[in-house]
Amino acid sequence: MKGIAIGFSDASKEILKRLKKTEFINEIYIGSSSQIDKKIKDSIECLKPKLILKKKWKELELIIFVGSVGASIRLINSLLSSKDKDPGIIVIDKKGSKIIPLIGAHQSNVQNIAFQICNLFGGEIIETNNSIEENYLNIDSFGYQWGWKRSGDTKDWSKLVIKQANNKEIFCSQSSGNDLWKTSDSGKNITQISEKDNEPNKASFNISIFSNHKNTWHPAMLWIGLGCERNTSKQLIEDSIQKFLATNNLSPLSIAGYATIDIKKDEQAFLKISRENKLPIKFFRAELLSTINVPNPSNIVLNEIGTPSVAEAACILAAGEGAKLLGEKKIFKNIDLSKSKFGAVTIAVARSKNQYYPLTGEIHVVGIGPGDISYLTNDARKALSKCSIWIGYKMYLDLIKPLKRKDQVIIESNLTEERERCEKAIKLSEEGIKVALISSGDAGVYGMAGLLLELIQTMKKELRPSFEIHPGISSMQLAAALGGAPLMNDFCSISLSDKLTPWESIEKRIEGALLGDFVITIFNPQSIERNWQLKRAIKLVLGHRPGNTPVLVGRQVGRKNQSKRFFSLDSIPLEEIDMLSIIIIGNSKTTLVDDIFLTPRGYL
Repeated sequence: MKGIAIGFSDASKEILKRLKKTEFINEIYIGSSSQIDKKIKDSIECLKPKLILKKKWKELELIIFVGSVGASIRLINSLLSSKDKDPGIIVIDKKGSKIIPLIGAHQSNVQNIAFQICNLFGGEIIETNNSIEENYLNIDSFGYQWGWKRSGDTKDWSKLVIKQANNKEIFCSQSSGNDLWKTSDSGKNITQISEKDNEPNKASFNISIFSNHKNTWHPAMLWIGLGCERNTSKQLIEDSIQKFLATNNLSPLSIAGYATIDIKKDEQAFLKISRENKLPIKFFRAELLSTINVPNPSNIVLNEIGTPSVAEAACILAAGEGAKLLGEKKIFKNIDLSKSKFGAVTIAVARSKNQYYPLTGEIHVVGIGPGDISYLTNDARKALSKCSIWIGYKMYLDLIKPLKRKDQVIIESNLTEERERCEKAIKLSEEGIKVALISSGDAGVYGMAGLLLELIQTMKKELRPSFEIHPGISSMQLAAALGGAPLMNDFCSISLSDKLTPWESIEKRIEGALLGDFVITIFNPQSIERNWQLKRAIKLVLGHRPGNTPVLVGRQVGRKNQSKRFFSLDSIPLEEIDMLSIIIIGNSKTTLVDDIFLTPRGYL
């Protein structure tokens, strides 16, 4: 994203620096009243705001002003042209406590960015758009969150938004793409109609691969199969693709990628088209292509390169299971002898079962802390506000539901379905959707981050989804804070669950921790099925530490029924310990004095 931030005074410096660290802002400035003042203040360039805007306005997607709303409006007033061309505008007060999406809340996805900044700064969003208050779906922008592209005149979309604001019924016909958006609270307010019932154009907007509708969101589901004479011109190939799509009423905005035979890996026109459109190109071996049944095989092609089909077979393979050819393949040749169009190209198109647009997809593994929303970091809140879908164990999702917007979707799963959650997140990110994978505590401590990364490591590097890990407060940290400061010196954590780790390995780790005199935090101490491991672990510890060693047992830490109790090592009530408990066992230096649980660092 091409974005800048402009502060109106020196007081905005810290906010500007924080904005520069986000993915939204490339450059930051402090507005100067002087025409030629180009001084640098704390690494921030000082320039007159009007000069900055005059120079950069047409190339920008986002401008954030830090300061007065009135001053911001006066600066941009003469530069505004149209809703679909102007950059998005956000105004933030100098404390970062008020965030106002001012211009382009739809086209530039400014509203979603404003929510992210709001959560990052711990501020409050001032929403002037009525979609939030009225639980409206932003019908002219929501598709961007689902990996889609939009066609139709901006004025027609604006009329549709006005119609919605006047409480008129909005109809949608969806024949392609992910339909999870319908399960959101906002999506439920849109009336769904079938393709059969969509004549004559009854739908207010469509979600489709076709190009004959007025207002349409286009999921990327079309794979273009290509075969060509060596060194065929890029212009001929591009024109041929456009003609083929137009003939078959298919939208170029629904192209997911290109596919051909692997001997074309150095075909420059193919590579340039793929690069310029930022769409993938898949190459397949002749042996694999020859296994695909196609309606129009060619013996000439078979004799020349070892497969009866390139374009048709390649697009079917690229589209994957459930692929469907659309229209008959067609050969295009240069017939006007144009210098820019030469060679010959074969075009075929297959429709995939699922959309594919990984360019915009992301996975955010979010550690939500031990329970209460107050323990959620601003970084985690920002990630949650960015994602259209939250996936997680139901109990953890319930803890953060108050933060969910009406346009976001929750996918709940059971406790033992960790792998399924990760695989679902990967699949959705490949479709172009931003997904939050929820983990309690810290996602990297017995959380979801490890399993996700294990699965990602098995994928080819160029196919791996974009991901980010957002750490959270571990229950170990909160339990320690409730009791005092038992982790002030070296410590370790050990899980007693032997479902994924052999008990022999767990015992070795306990013995190693005892040998090193570590404070020991015990996770997953005991369940109905695992009722002997804790007893065995305590017995091992008692072999190295005295019975009066202080111990903290925290239960439901960070949640409604939170409790903490102190015991000595030889008096832990084992029958009262369960999977909601966490145990911290002191080392040889740990003390418990007047309910202050402390492992001295050695300062005194």
